[in-house]
Amino acid sequence: MNGINKKIQQLKKMSLYRDIKYLSEAQYKYTTIDNKPVMLMASNNYLGLSNNNLIKKAAIESIKYYGVGSGGSRLTTGSYNVHRKLEKKIAKFKNCEDCLIFNNGYMANVGVISSICDEEFTIFSDELNHASIIDGCRLSKAKVVVYKHNDMIDLSNKVKLKNSKYGVIVTDSVFSMDGDIANLKEIVNIAKDNNLMTIVDDAHATGVIGEKGKGSCEYFNIEDIDIIIGTLSKAIGSEGGFVCANSEITDFLRNKARSFIFSTALSPSIVSASIKSIEIIEKNPELIKKLNENIEYFCEKLGKIGFKVKSNTPIVPIIIGNEDVANEFSKKLLEEGVFIPAIRYPTVKKGEARLRATLMATHSFDDIDFAIEKIKKVNEFIKINTTK
Repeated sequence: MNGINKKIQQLKKMSLYRDIKYLSEAQYKYTTIDNKPVMLMASNNYLGLSNNNLIKKAAIESIKYYGVGSGGSRLTTGSYNVHRKLEKKIAKFKNCEDCLIFNNGYMANVGVISSICDEEFTIFSDELNHASIIDGCRLSKAKVVVYKHNDMIDLSNKVKLKNSKYGVIVTDSVFSMDGDIANLKEIVNIAKDNNLMTIVDDAHATGVIGEKGKGSCEYFNIEDIDIIIGTLSKAIGSEGGFVCANSEITDFLRNKARSFIFSTALSPSIVSASIKSIEIIEKNPELIKKLNENIEYFCEKLGKIGFKVKSNTPIVPIIIGNEDVANEFSKKLLEEGVFIPAIRYPTVKKGEARLRATLMATHSFDDIDFAIEKIKKVNEFIKINTTK
């Protein structure tokens, strides 16, 4: 129909076809995928909290009290007292005046950017920003100027050419495929000098960077970001998105953000789980310390087997380049009991296919050694078979 099968075959021929791996156990450092026990090095569950017993208990107790579904959108019958409790909890955690919860980080980015920005805006967007940021920019109808990745000279030069009434710089703080961190101090300086707003997506920073895991503002010791967007589905281990800003902005978004207004609210059990998760992070900074130790150890070990990697976040890209080779590498690793997916175009540029490895605080050094052993074994197999 309409050439869809032909397009599917073309994707397969280009090694860009994606299939789904099904987990049949909890998302822990070891799990079961397609009935095979494997070590999980692909999860955004950075602190291992999605399977935490205290958090599961909080969700269960919430179901007993509130039931399962929320029953409506936030502006009709879907808002519960726990929704507001979580919003206040996140605002305090992020050192912001107010917070608004969305159903996920994608909807938060799309809703915020398309509501705040219009035809009178110019948006300056990093070229490696997440798809949700890109889609939010497109929906906003603003003029979009893309600057080179984390290139402050290019950003500064392009900002000087702005000829619209309003402007905003939008960026990920931790980039989801490369794991590097945006130069937020310089971005804030450029924004201040040119009377621009700043929007930062802290999805992969929340619970990850900063001594207490509070994200990019803590990491850089800055308080000048206008809007902080984030997710509860990564280090928080739950589900949902959020926006932190002053009360004027959050009030505006309650009334204008379509992805907020026209969505059924998150279930109270999910919200209660997020509250408990943030409480655990606040009381256990050693989780962030252990995560950072694992990152350093993994990168060091990869270097010793010939992979030049560097990361200050749990996202460690192992660049392969060729899509076919990356697919084969991931497939062989899974056969060896380690799941690290191959990331290909359009998620990354053509010819920059990679294995996107991620660390969790629950990984031990022995776990990491096991993964390194298997990566080394598969790499040697790949080298032999690609040079024939």
